[in-house]
Amino acid sequence: MAEDVDNVQPFPGMVISVLTREDVVVVDPQRFLAAARRAFLADNPDAGEDEAAGVVTDVYEAAHALIERYGSLASEHPDVAAGATARRRMSGGAGWLPGDRVRDRPDGLSPAGTVSQVEAGAGRSLQDYGCWLPEPGDLFTEPLHRAVAD
Repeated sequence: MAEDVDNVQPFPGMVISVLTREDVVVVDPQRFLAAARRAFLADNPDAGEDEAAGVVTDVYEAAHALIERYGSLASEHPDVAAGATARRRMSGGAGWLPGDRVRDRPDGLSPAGTVSQVEAGAGRSLQDYGCWLPEPGDLFTEPLHRAVAD
């Protein structure tokens, strides 16, 4: 029997998880790394340029620095998007044709779509795993919730 996802009522202890995919395309690697290092420095005011260059050395560190600072990889914050071609968040067939890129963002990134899925039910929240989260692949593939209260 199909689950009625349009009429799930909240209950005490319900866990709501939001799974989000945000895609960007790197159009300028130097601007991308420079923006990430600026974000790192803003979050670590006691660090210097040399430390930022030593910490933010690859895609993963750069992405984490931008997400930690702005809450999103392709944030609309003026530090990383000011003066750029406006692009609303989208996915699928809304707006831009495949391959069209925003080339003038200060962070060197072109937003390429965002989609989110909401899951609600009984189960374990990330907090309830403590220091030992499941393997990264299992975070998004294992059944996290049952849609009914116990």
